[in-house]
Amino acid sequence: MPHQREIRHELFSLAIPVVFSSLLQRAVNVMGVFLVGGLGASAIAAVGIGQFLILMVMTSVWGLSAGTTVVVAQLWGAERRTEAAHVGLQAILVGALLGLGISLAGVGLGQWGAVFLGAPPEVLVFTEPYLRIIFSFFVFSLLVNLLSAIMYGTADSRPPLRAAVLMNVLYFAMAYPLVHGLWGVPALGVAGAALASGLSEMAAALYLLVVGFQKGYLRRGAADRALLRQVFHVGLPVFAERLVQQAGQMMFLKAVMLYGTAAYAAHQVVLTIEAFSFLPGLGISLAVTSAVGRILGANQPHQVALVHREANRLAIVIMGGMGLVFFWAPDPLLRMFTADPEVIRLGTSFLKIAAILQIPLAITMVLSGSLKGSGDTPFLFWSTVAGSWGVRIPFAWLFASVLKLDIAAVWSLMVVDWFVRMCLLMYRYRSKGWITRNIIQPYSESPSPALAPVRECWTTNQK
Repeated sequence: MPHQREIRHELFSLAIPVVFSSLLQRAVNVMGVFLVGGLGASAIAAVGIGQFLILMVMTSVWGLSAGTTVVVAQLWGAERRTEAAHVGLQAILVGALLGLGISLAGVGLGQWGAVFLGAPPEVLVFTEPYLRIIFSFFVFSLLVNLLSAIMYGTADSRPPLRAAVLMNVLYFAMAYPLVHGLWGVPALGVAGAALASGLSEMAAALYLLVVGFQKGYLRRGAADRALLRQVFHVGLPVFAERLVQQAGQMMFLKAVMLYGTAAYAAHQVVLTIEAFSFLPGLGISLAVTSAVGRILGANQPHQVALVHREANRLAIVIMGGMGLVFFWAPDPLLRMFTADPEVIRLGTSFLKIAAILQIPLAITMVLSGSLKGSGDTPFLFWSTVAGSWGVRIPFAWLFASVLKLDIAAVWSLMVVDWFVRMCLLMYRYRSKGWITRNIIQPYSESPSPALAPVRECWTTNQK
């Protein structure tokens, strides 16, 4: 059995490129907010709404990506790599069809989403061109996400990192002249930010597609319906969980917008800053999902607890450290994005609340990654329902529209939400049932031989 140091090294070698990939992918959105900041609060709000709507429709992609990562990881761990490559290509074909449908719907209906969110007329002027362009390129956003998920399942996280670097270099080269008008390029404003984002994601998707075929992660073959069913078996609860989460975010956003444009702009800027802690946690969670999936595929369930423990330490150190920065230095962080004094005043309170949030958020994300690796995605759905719709949303509307409390009270509900989820997932993780009952079975119709020793090994390591 590998020693703890070897497990830590393997986990870090996968997690760190994932962390940087996530940060670099998010950096495009951060730079978009930064570049339009000089155009005023309405432009910031428009880009924020556009990015939020893209996150809403990405729920379907996250479900497909999660299911693909787990199935590929377990097949990879079981040395069934040809089948893993077949599943990868089949998932890409399904994803491409899904992405084209979303692109068409988004171009026609995206502005309606901004209206539904309650964007005022001065913001809608900016959202219309931004949404039309960003949805036109959506299929490439989907392919970047899905191709990266396949490679994470194989424990090869470096191509997604290179793709993220490529995407950032191209975006930085194109965005400033397109937004502000340089070198003979007309000033397109927020539309320029959207166009630069779409073109850079297209280049990243094509790069990952070429690498996928070259390295054998994608291969033509007859469709395996049993394996595809396993992808959807794991992915559909993730899709439902993300849909519930994003719908909750939308309702929370509408409550925030009751406080005015400056409050929403502060909300968006703080979420952009907080991404520098959230996305490392997400990257670590993805690494844990891949590692747990491969461990179970290789019939080594006794290593799950060790992987989880090492990932938990890494997430707490990174996200807790960022929380300290948020709490003690909010002003310079906010001034990087805006000079509006009201946005800075509100954002300072929000960032200090976000600082308190970091530790429960880190623990929750690692727990989520471990449970996903075994296919225990239905429980994640119910924990999100409990935290988001049982706590955050009803109390946000009570505080905002009935009690008329300060917006800081509404924002504080995020801490309560994630604390509830953390407690539920900790209870699930410490139980003996999740790791045995929800391991997916892509290998044969008969029960997996891995299941027999799992409960005994899990109990031993928990002690």
